[in-house]
Amino acid sequence: MEQRCKIGGESLRNRNSVNEDRISELPEALLLEILSSLPTENVIATSVLSKRWRSLWKMVPKLEFDSKIHKSEHHRFSEIVCRSLLSHKAPVLESLSLVVRDKTEALDIGIWVGIAFSHHVRKFVLDLWNKGERLVKFPSVLCSCSNTLEVLILEDIIIDLPSRVCFKSLRELHLYYVEFKDDESVFNLLCGCPTLQDLVVFRHPNMDMVDTFTIAVPSLQRLTIEENNAVMREGGYVINAPSLKYLNIKGFSGLECFLVENAPELVEAKIIYVSEITYEKILESLTSAKRLSLRISPLEIKYPTGIIFYRLLYLELTTNESEWWNLLSLMLDGSPQLQNLKLIDSWPYRDKDCLVDWKWNQPKRVPECLLLHLETFVWTKYEWQREEEKEVAAYILKNARRLKKATISTKPIESKQLEKLEKRREMLNELASEVKASVSCQLVFEADTFSYRHSGPRRVVVPHTFSVTLGTTEKE
Repeated sequence: MEQRCKIGGESLRNRNSVNEDRISELPEALLLEILSSLPTENVIATSVLSKRWRSLWKMVPKLEFDSKIHKSEHHRFSEIVCRSLLSHKAPVLESLSLVVRDKTEALDIGIWVGIAFSHHVRKFVLDLWNKGERLVKFPSVLCSCSNTLEVLILEDIIIDLPSRVCFKSLRELHLYYVEFKDDESVFNLLCGCPTLQDLVVFRHPNMDMVDTFTIAVPSLQRLTIEENNAVMREGGYVINAPSLKYLNIKGFSGLECFLVENAPELVEAKIIYVSEITYEKILESLTSAKRLSLRISPLEIKYPTGIIFYRLLYLELTTNESEWWNLLSLMLDGSPQLQNLKLIDSWPYRDKDCLVDWKWNQPKRVPECLLLHLETFVWTKYEWQREEEKEVAAYILKNARRLKKATISTKPIESKQLEKLEKRREMLNELASEVKASVSCQLVFEADTFSYRHSGPRRVVVPHTFSVTLGTTEKE
């Protein structure tokens, strides 16, 4: 009996230990870190757990509010945000994110920003989630009130800045479909950020009143600009960023100008879907880059005579643009230090009907990079059935004397197309037999097949790899 009671007592103590609130005993710093990873509505809800938790949420340094989630029958979204911010007691608000899906709620934006800045917010995200309605203005009067703001992300909002802002600590700025009133507003925003390092701009140019979007930021290191516009228009971009290291531009068409006036420290640049610019010197501005990714046509972007990419080590070109092969010739001839070359088909399952009038102008002399420096060559989605693409591949393999490895992958073929599979093998073997320049080069063919499952349209891809070295063929 005594033993049974003892056992029962131990069992009772075990049950009590299971029900014990061990989480509440954790250090406050650890609890705040845990709460910071939860949605804000859940964080606020913890205030009803116990006396210990009643005010703990007020010290959480990261808050996120979405008008679709944070609303009730008795309180407007703006009231919930204001009450939460006014109750907040953390010495520094690390991050505040506001997603507003109702224009009427966004009318209190000035109050939110004012309270956030008074809490020394470091990262501020404001997404007005516009659905074709007229945008709301960002409160310019408050743009001189923050010395702690480090990251600012704005989406679907109007910026009208008659005077220069003062964001002394701002390092990162994202502008998604922000409507600027005029050129001066752009200038006053960017020039008021003396420590800015990252700038991301997504634009509908026909939606704002900016003529020339000028980016003159001495401290800027990373710049991304993407447009959604295909209509000829006046103006364009002027970039003066002597510290710029990474440039990514996409979707420019029909501009009057695009100038990168000063970028001597450029390391990497990606130029995608850029065409029909009246006055541009894009390629001249990239001569200091070490890595380039280009999806452009020499018919639409000028290639100046005599241009030299004297630091270029890595080049990636897409094989879908008009006369890409001639751009390749120009780039090889103008990149004496090139070590890595990648060609990629960005249309993985579409034939290149636009390349009917193929006429490749091979370099008049073998480029210096092929003779002395090129070590790796990759061709992704190689069109093995096109004789002209074989001509380009064979030229590189025949002349790249220092080539260590060449990897050529083709588009997948359905497993039941036996005749096509055999034809592909023959064509790849023909290409392998023409390798002459580098006796130590390993040539790898990645020729995939796929089949359809009976239960649905999902494809199962089976890799099929061949390795060719010193003229011998082995199946891996």
